[in-house]
Amino acid sequence: MSASRPGPGTRVVDRAGTWDTATAGVVLARLGPVPQPPLSFFTPAEEAAAEALVDHLLARSPGDRSVPVLPVIDARLSRRQGDGWRYADVPEDDETWRRSLAALDEDARLRHDGRTFAELGYGDRDRLLRHLRQLGGRDWYGMPAGHVWGLWTRYACDAYYAHPYAWDEIGFGGPAYPRGYLRLGRGRREPWEEPR
Repeated sequence: MSASRPGPGTRVVDRAGTWDTATAGVVLARLGPVPQPPLSFFTPAEEAAAEALVDHLLARSPGDRSVPVLPVIDARLSRRQGDGWRYADVPEDDETWRRSLAALDEDARLRHDGRTFAELGYGDRDRLLRHLRQLGGRDWYGMPAGHVWGLWTRYACDAYYAHPYAWDEIGFGGPAYPRGYLRLGRGRREPWEEPR
């Protein structure tokens, strides 16, 4: 899922002039600054594991930071800004992230000669994550594997698809505020949307 940037006139950010000031400020702030500020929640070891995990979950090329997913996750966790709910059998989101990243590294070390998850190649990472996924609701380092998987994917997708480049990739026209949406329903384009 590398972020594509269509030509001029077709990118969501090219429509920023139609947004109110508050909307434009929120959306355009997601484009910068480059480089991102240092992470404040994840330790260096957690950052390495989390970056490798997020790259794998989103099928991104290593080093593709056009959509800064990990900084968004890090900011949410450092502010303890969860979704307002969690499963009763897992700790709060920030603690689950810490425990699950440590478990991911421990699993990698046990299966791959002491290497951490970030040090594994794509195939080994994929096999390890497939094994975890197949556990479903069974225990994985003291937590239900399926609930950990859901936490990871929820945070990764929330961060990725909140970015205008991801909107371009999936054909979302971006905020329609203050003009609003007129034509609700599948396959119905707004007058201002271009056919793809």
